[in-house]
Amino acid sequence: MKEYKYKINGNTYKVAVGDIDNNVAQVEVNGIPYKVELDSAKKPVTVVSAPRPSAAPRTESGAKVIAKPATGAAGHQVKAPLPGTVLSISVKVGDTVKASDTVVVLEAMKMENAIHAGRDGVITAVNVNAGDAVLEGAPLVSID
Repeated sequence: MKEYKYKINGNTYKVAVGDIDNNVAQVEVNGIPYKVELDSAKKPVTVVSAPRPSAAPRTESGAKVIAKPATGAAGHQVKAPLPGTVLSISVKVGDTVKASDTVVVLEAMKMENAIHAGRDGVITAVNVNAGDAVLEGAPLVSID
């Protein structure tokens, strides 16, 4: 039981609040037990159905298909700063981008991360698809 002391109009009251079951609290005031019914305002429940990203694709053996960092690619590569799932790709091969343009949106740790081009240029390759799971350092797009 939690105990409280209240002073009302100069009178001191020692109040102990016990268990609350079905909006009925066990309360003791100056040693006298009471059952107190709590008024509960019913709030409408709002169910929000947000779209969720699809699961990572799997091979026939059931292993996840994860894009791994490639080696030896030409030009500047925009790499994944952390492991995650590709939600969307904002560019296609041949697009001209500025350094501050968002090229990929990556979901990691339940947060959407906008991945920027990092330099001006033309997109020469898009190495991932929406829904792909990528590791840290995996090349997302190439810029020349």
